[in-house]
Amino acid sequence: MTLSTKPKGIVLASGGMDSLVLAAFATRESEISLLHVTYGQRTGRQELACFHAIADHLKVRERMVADIGYLRTIGGSALTDPSVDIPPADPERRGVPATYVPFRNAHFLCIAVSWAEVIGAKNVYIGAVWADSSGYPDCRPAFYEAMNGAVRTGTKDESGIIVKAPFVNLKKKDLVLMGKSLGVPFERTWSCYRDGEKACGRCDSCALRRKAFAEAGVPDPLPYEVRPAF
Repeated sequence: MTLSTKPKGIVLASGGMDSLVLAAFATRESEISLLHVTYGQRTGRQELACFHAIADHLKVRERMVADIGYLRTIGGSALTDPSVDIPPADPERRGVPATYVPFRNAHFLCIAVSWAEVIGAKNVYIGAVWADSSGYPDCRPAFYEAMNGAVRTGTKDESGIIVKAPFVNLKKKDLVLMGKSLGVPFERTWSCYRDGEKACGRCDSCALRRKAFAEAGVPDPLPYEVRPAF
């Protein structure tokens, strides 16, 4: 058996479209392990099932599910607080939407970097998209630059861990086209902010997903309760 010369990498995989494409992309340069984080989100059941489906598709044996349900206790987001309504999609909305989970990606990356130190992984991948997104502040390119500074300072000198957000400046339609070229199973992903047997088609995430598929000229295989607003 030939041993791989690729470095180890950890991919944060929510079970969504972006993280599926990211995981397939990362296999080209790293031997990947997959990390999924549950944080008390409404759609935890669907996301976890999709995470395992993605791992199975890519034949990734090393996978971890981390539970940080304290983000639900902290609240402050429509994704974790059932008393806060999921807002309908609105392409004209300005400011940070109610679905933002405060500083969530920092929590995710801290877990990934800790695991990377233990297993000797050099690359930590996150599928953040800033150029065509809901406007979450922890998806900005400057955030990942700052996180890499913190990682360099806060890990062992020989760790050499780098946080990579390769999609941060891409459009979601670019991810659809990339995923199509990589042959990824988009039907095994969940993007909706609501819990249901079908994607709602009314939230920002559904709308952004449908818009990306439409712009890419690729059929979206997910069923929706209603046609997304844009």
